[in-house]
Amino acid sequence: MSSNEKKMTRKQRKIIVIILGIALFLLMSFTIHKSVEYDKGSSEYYGLTKQEEKAKNGIIVFCYHRILKNNLGVNLSRTLSTNSQLHDFDVPLNHFKEQMKFLHDHNIKVISGAEMVKMTNSNKPIKGKYAVLSFDDIDRTTIDNAIPVMKKYKYPFTTFIITGNTGRYREGTQLATWSQLKYAQNESGKLMTIGVHTNNMHYLTANLVPIFNLPKNYDRFTKDFVKSRQVLLKHTGTYAEAFAYPYGGGTPRISQFLATQHLGWVGTLDSGTVYNNGNGDHSDLIYTPRMIINTNSWPSIREWLAAKS
Repeated sequence: MSSNEKKMTRKQRKIIVIILGIALFLLMSFTIHKSVEYDKGSSEYYGLTKQEEKAKNGIIVFCYHRILKNNLGVNLSRTLSTNSQLHDFDVPLNHFKEQMKFLHDHNIKVISGAEMVKMTNSNKPIKGKYAVLSFDDIDRTTIDNAIPVMKKYKYPFTTFIITGNTGRYREGTQLATWSQLKYAQNESGKLMTIGVHTNNMHYLTANLVPIFNLPKNYDRFTKDFVKSRQVLLKHTGTYAEAFAYPYGGGTPRISQFLATQHLGWVGTLDSGTVYNNGNGDHSDLIYTPRMIINTNSWPSIREWLAAKS
């Protein structure tokens, strides 16, 4: 076989591998897309409503999942895939940097979840506009890409960890290991607060219902919640004072249970802002609204933050 023929054979093999890789990626994307359709009812819009935009004061809680670097592989994936994880739940690193810079340049005070609790439950009204940063699941992109940016601005943030899934590959991403999370703690210092996102109940039934929302699984959820706190304390020395619902929310019975667990706040995926009018009228932080940050939601959030109180 001539050298030209060998080169052609290698080239053909490379092309075949690329084609097979793209086909496999698209198949996986479809599967993952179906598994997360429950979030927001498959809504393509995550921004503030017109009514919510009228609020003059308050706290807006950002919800991030993954912060991806802008490279050829990621950009190709976004172009080829309909996977909602890439379009609704992943934020390009350059966009994340722009968003953090926007907060800095517009003098938006970024506060911790604990400060939000204090402000919301006080007798004083919230005046002005504030932001709380939160991250669900916690894969390596949060640690490698997001934390250095927040450290630059000294922004506090809360991470919600699926304590029984650390280090696993799920929904198209590799979750951080306990050693990686410990590294993040050391790097971030007091900026990082850790909450829980269940221990091992972050998945859906075949009918796309969160497993913990089935009435028959109520007792299982309460035990799972206690377990998540125990596991977190063992690995990080932190006793979680915040919880975030997988898939956005829970049943009234679960909310009533969480209200007895000495939590500062419980994150949902409802849209809106946290408020306190100073006359006893304030947000119930057992139902804390959090805004998923993506290309659809950011314009309305940016406009609300930039508008004068």
